[in-house]
Amino acid sequence: MSSTEPTQDSPRRRRSPLAVASVAAAVLLAGGGGAYLATVGADGEERRGGAPAAGGTPAAGGTPPPLVLDGRTGTGPGVAPGEPDPHGVVYRAAGKLPEGPESAPVYRPQGTVGAAEVARLAKALGVQGTPRVIGTVWKVGPDKDGSGATLHVERQAPGVWTFGTAPSGDNCLKGKECPSGGGAPGGGGQPVSEEAAKKAAAAVLEAVGQRDSAVDATQLMGAVRVVNADPVVGGLPTYGWSTGIQVDADGRLAGGSGRLKAPVKGDDYPVIGAAEALKRLNTPSGGRVGIGGCATPAPVDEKSPSLPCAPEGNTAAPETVTVSKAVFGLAAHQSAGRPALVPSWLFEAVPKGDARPFTITYPAVAPEHLAPAPTPTPPAPEPGDDEPRRIESYRVDGRILTAHFWGGVCSKYALRAEESATRVKLTVVETPIEPGRMCVLIAKDLTGTVTLEKPVGERQIVDAASGERIPRR
Repeated sequence: MSSTEPTQDSPRRRRSPLAVASVAAAVLLAGGGGAYLATVGADGEERRGGAPAAGGTPAAGGTPPPLVLDGRTGTGPGVAPGEPDPHGVVYRAAGKLPEGPESAPVYRPQGTVGAAEVARLAKALGVQGTPRVIGTVWKVGPDKDGSGATLHVERQAPGVWTFGTAPSGDNCLKGKECPSGGGAPGGGGQPVSEEAAKKAAAAVLEAVGQRDSAVDATQLMGAVRVVNADPVVGGLPTYGWSTGIQVDADGRLAGGSGRLKAPVKGDDYPVIGAAEALKRLNTPSGGRVGIGGCATPAPVDEKSPSLPCAPEGNTAAPETVTVSKAVFGLAAHQSAGRPALVPSWLFEAVPKGDARPFTITYPAVAPEHLAPAPTPTPPAPEPGDDEPRRIESYRVDGRILTAHFWGGVCSKYALRAEESATRVKLTVVETPIEPGRMCVLIAKDLTGTVTLEKPVGERQIVDAASGERIPRR
């Protein structure tokens, strides 16, 4: 950390180590391709330093309210879903770890996204059209023939946005496959250079206020090169708040995702040093919890091996993974159901063999400032009709209907049709592959198929979620 005096938005330097108590905390894993966490609405209440922390308002004397971190499983040492279980992996520092600052703020999304912000991003992405509101989302792009690029932006902060170029080609009659556009991952051609990809993504990063972000363009998805940008917030590096921009073999923007609204500075919390955080990361849980138990780095592509998980009942000695460095920063967490950037230690782990280094994070907020773990509740219902994917286009072959939509690698999808005499309403039903476990989301061009009771005929094909007519290609 710098030895200069702290500014208003920077964390205060540590004066002395803090006494800490045992507490469980959630862990986020590394990922690429525009990783982002699922988000919900942000706080609308104003108070000191920006949006309030979950759990109440500051007490007298400026003491911040207890910080709630979703996914904690108990008041003592424990393993949250996705957290490494020392029965499988133990992290060991290669040298002395830094103490870090004395305190640092939590940052939270606040407010809503306006039409001007959406228009600015659409221009940078090359999306034609005027922003229009559809439910809780801004949409820019075609609404007739379905050709061209489309941008969706959640109205509620942080304004999660997704961008993609729909497949182009003929009218796909007689059941012929529509050829994929140049932006489809795994398409033909040779990927552009890292320098060219960064240049193509520069205007987008400028539009989302991430011109000074740490940028990496080493990830490849077939012929598509992905530019990943991690913003700097309050002078600190971030993790899990990335922008991912896909550049195809022709140097054109083919897809992407990120957040449009910058988070707002909230309450300051005392923090622990890297050594203490690493110790807590390795604290035995006394048993596996939920789906967690062994964390592996989320691979950025199919060629990136990840650490093996020990099978249930394995009594072998834990595998030791070396931590080469620790950086104080901010990591994305869910706090009482709302997204937040929480002061955290970002550990770079170096696995044995040829596997690439990966990052694992651990919250740095002093445990006595974390809220007690909530009483366990039954698992929430899996996503279904209330959170459907938007359908971009469709094609038919007799009674076989195939719909095109954008999804991710963390879920399975099924297409459902509700038929009437005049309409066919389509819904994409999404089911998480591993419910409750953190997962890197990468925008993917997907299709789903359903067999209708009778041919489409003159009936309209509409999206059940938005009520919009779906274009045929």
